[in-house]
Amino acid sequence: MQQLDLLIIGGGPIGLACGLEAQKAGLHYLIVEKGSLVNSLYHYPANMTFFSTSERLEIGDIPFVSNNAKPTRSEALEYYRRVAESKKLQLNLYEEVLRVERQTPGFQVFTNKHTYQAKQIVLATGFYDIPVRLGIEGEDLPKVTHYYQEPHAYYRQKVVVVGANNSAVDAALETWRKGAEVTMVVRSEEIGTRVKYWARPDIVNRIQEGSIHAYFSSELRAIRQHEVDIETPEGLITIANDFVVASTGYQPNLDFLRALGVELSDDGRFYPQYNPETQESNVPGLYLAGVICGGMDTHVWFIENSRVHAERIMQSVCRV
Repeated sequence: MQQLDLLIIGGGPIGLACGLEAQKAGLHYLIVEKGSLVNSLYHYPANMTFFSTSERLEIGDIPFVSNNAKPTRSEALEYYRRVAESKKLQLNLYEEVLRVERQTPGFQVFTNKHTYQAKQIVLATGFYDIPVRLGIEGEDLPKVTHYYQEPHAYYRQKVVVVGANNSAVDAALETWRKGAEVTMVVRSEEIGTRVKYWARPDIVNRIQEGSIHAYFSSELRAIRQHEVDIETPEGLITIANDFVVASTGYQPNLDFLRALGVELSDDGRFYPQYNPETQESNVPGLYLAGVICGGMDTHVWFIENSRVHAERIMQSVCRV
């Protein structure tokens, strides 16, 4: 059993930032990540461009040099690989945490590979692993995806894109430009106001000119092999369909938080309880970092505004 001062669960940008701060503090630490390095970013669309500039994605005062005003997914993957390698971060990939037991003091952590004794834990697991499901007939058909990657497969296909925010807009525009017949199904009355400023006018114009069809104030009701049902303000309609891209958002692993003993709000947003000055949860010695702090409000915390969590946590850890 390995003895650690600090175990960091999650190898995304904020988990790496916590590792860098732990390294500076001289702690015996380890980062464990159930997938690849920065696993969520790896699963972003292949051609994605970040909303933020490269300097706002930097961690540990390590410069992020980009060829573009807004860095791309591939540039971000290269940057975080270089951070992990140049700083020789203590990092185990493809190691999933199965169970955590509280002890006095500290925690015993069981993964699919090892068992650890840790004085304190940082949970920086993000939210990208669990999609918000539609909850309708046919959602589990092979033609349906919650993770759009790239447009080639949709050439000359009838594609329904569900949603109105960045991921939905990117999928609609990319697949249409590569030859798909695209229909958007949007619950609200318009395209999301938080959509990237260069993409929103583009999608609005494509809809207005009729290149991309959109049903607003509407919901997808059923998915079948060659068609879908859409509830519109004018009533239920059925259209031919080959693929569905359900860009309905993602959520943190709330069951894992509950199993750890973290208290969640009962207002449906499931905000975890933590001290914003130290990031320590209601469970002594268990810290929260990154987007997981926002519960179901996954648009509150990003890399650029949660990098400070790493510093707050380490200041608290080193005082104990």
